[in-house]
Amino acid sequence: MSIDWDRRHCSRKGHITYAPDEAGLRNRLHASTAVGTVWRCLRCGDFVLGEPHGSGPAELAPLVPRGRALRDLFILRFLAVERVLRGVLVVLAAWAVWKFSNSQDAVHQLFESDLTAFRPVADHFHYDLDHSPVIDSIQKVFDYKKSTLHAAAGLLLLYGLIEFVEGVGLWFAKRWAEYLAVVATAAFLPVEVYELTEKLSWFKIGTLALNILAVLYILIGKRLFGLRGGHAAFEAQCRGASLLEVEVAAGEAGGTQKEPLPVRQRSSTADPA
Repeated sequence: MSIDWDRRHCSRKGHITYAPDEAGLRNRLHASTAVGTVWRCLRCGDFVLGEPHGSGPAELAPLVPRGRALRDLFILRFLAVERVLRGVLVVLAAWAVWKFSNSQDAVHQLFESDLTAFRPVADHFHYDLDHSPVIDSIQKVFDYKKSTLHAAAGLLLLYGLIEFVEGVGLWFAKRWAEYLAVVATAAFLPVEVYELTEKLSWFKIGTLALNILAVLYILIGKRLFGLRGGHAAFEAQCRGASLLEVEVAAGEAGGTQKEPLPVRQRSSTADPA
């Protein structure tokens, strides 16, 4: 079952209509009915009753995401939410490390006193606390220098802020955010692979698979780093899906020769909402 992304989006956000100044194109986008004038939505193509939302030269019409571009926007926003949530967790971890570094001695003393109180229970169940891997790992943390913990907290905070910036950029479908997402995510893939060699878990496997798919999807689908024609080919693809471009092509095919819409530098996500 295929999803009609255009009508799905219009049902949630509303239609977008535009009255171009070019007479031939204008006639193809509107009609008169018994209940009033209707205009074609630039996203789903349905006729909408009422005055257009905007007017002017066709080259200045908003470039509304349609079809695949709209589906891509949905996926980017899913990734954006995931990045922001990850950023929140990383920032919380940075705060915890910084808080621990400032009260390291007190926490260490509390841990040792609790450990001493728990030792008779552990001995009763024949559990060797002195050689426990968990206890050893915790005690190693207490040996870290305060400056080391501060540095770790700073790096975690920086990583969390990068995730926030990346998420906001992806939500608004900014091309720089797509580059940032690919570079930042790919840089941490070796670390995630190494973690799997240390300890295998379904959560780590799922996270690694999601990040690999995200990198490949953005890299290939958005034609980054010159792939598949690069940014020029991506812009041409978006313009080719524009309803105005489609109508111009239809007019030419029908024998009504029109000048093609001037190509201007505009974002392929001028209407990301």
